[in-house]
Amino acid sequence: MRRIRAAAIGAVTMSLALAASACGGGSSADGGGSNDSPKTLTYWASNQGASVEIDKDVLQPELDKFEEQTGIEVELEVVPWSDLLNRILTATTSGQGPDVLNIGNTWSASLQATGALLPWDQANLDKIGGKDRFVDSALGSTGAAGQDPAAVPLYSMAYGLYYNKQMFEDAGITEPPTTWDELIAAGEKLTGDDQWGLAVEGANPAENIHHAVVFAKQHGAEFFTADGKPDFTSDSAVAGVKQFVDLMATDKIVAPGNAEYAQNQSISDFAKGKAAMLLWQSASANLASQGMSEEDYGIAPVPVQSGAPGTGTGVNSMVMGINLAVFKNSDNLDGATEFVKFMTSDAEQKILNEAYSSIPPVKGAQADAAFNTPANAVLKDTLAGSAIAAPQVPDESQFETAVGTAIKELFADAAGGRPVTEDSVKAALEKAQQQMPTQ
Repeated sequence: MRRIRAAAIGAVTMSLALAASACGGGSSADGGGSNDSPKTLTYWASNQGASVEIDKDVLQPELDKFEEQTGIEVELEVVPWSDLLNRILTATTSGQGPDVLNIGNTWSASLQATGALLPWDQANLDKIGGKDRFVDSALGSTGAAGQDPAAVPLYSMAYGLYYNKQMFEDAGITEPPTTWDELIAAGEKLTGDDQWGLAVEGANPAENIHHAVVFAKQHGAEFFTADGKPDFTSDSAVAGVKQFVDLMATDKIVAPGNAEYAQNQSISDFAKGKAAMLLWQSASANLASQGMSEEDYGIAPVPVQSGAPGTGTGVNSMVMGINLAVFKNSDNLDGATEFVKFMTSDAEQKILNEAYSSIPPVKGAQADAAFNTPANAVLKDTLAGSAIAAPQVPDESQFETAVGTAIKELFADAAGGRPVTEDSVKAALEKAQQQMPTQ
């Protein structure tokens, strides 16, 4: 998922099973279309930049370029993250959606289960250059295992630990922390005089989920069993969620006000020197938009419990990013497929991912010098060796909302001075599990 997303609440709980029967009409699902296909496409883009207007400035020249090359006009709408999932779910049930859309990659399996999206089988993948063009870790977040992808990767991101170099120097800290114990120790030195050690987005369910999955995995937990059933209340899952919330509740290196943050306020605090550290996805473009120079901060791998990041309990990020999907009831599947080919071409991947400080999921574009800076090396290494995909289960979007909101409420408890205990964390996760659809 993208860094500025706030997962939509409400429509997430609608029955995805209704969608398959609701999305009919249009061209055939194999990507074929008539020779007189419309010369217009509609495209819902996610809000990747610091504002919707910045996204329009980035995207419109590329869409104009596509029109020059193909004669197909693309009508762009940039949809804020707070509305995007609601809009998509409504479109899957009504059949009234765009031709092409961005989806957070953690939603892939959930939206795949609706039956509304064009499957990217071998024939369709061949039309855009083939499956082998894409990085394996990005492909792992395009739908459930054993099924044709529901989307193709567009932007890839990973979490890093951003730290303020001057604040570290002033506090006598010579190296970024590599374990959570070290991060807490550094945070304690950096907290005081109207500044805090770390900033988080405590009221953002999506951000909460990204961290919860990683913390739980570092304790050896999975939120779903092998057969896809929710398992939110294991001792390891409780320990992971509690450790995350304890950064505010017990360790007190996160400002209580962060319990209300849901719209990039943590990035703003970091850029303005109100917080010395930030856990974020590919944040360079956002920080630059707020006036922070790349010289002012460093990027290190997200800490682990001990040792170094890697596989198993050394996981330190989810595989984040944006996928590009096509509604299979589009009346211009040929044009939509051509647009996906354009957006995932090496040339466009370089332009778009550089604009958003993300990593191209296309191998040919990753070789460009712009994506081989020291900062990007941390993120690329994370994606290659220590990041995991979100749970690829049909109920993933409900999981994000239920558990993400539970953690939001635990942060509110911490900010209000109410104790956050193993029992209270387990109760919150039990409540979240009860909100999941019955199997």
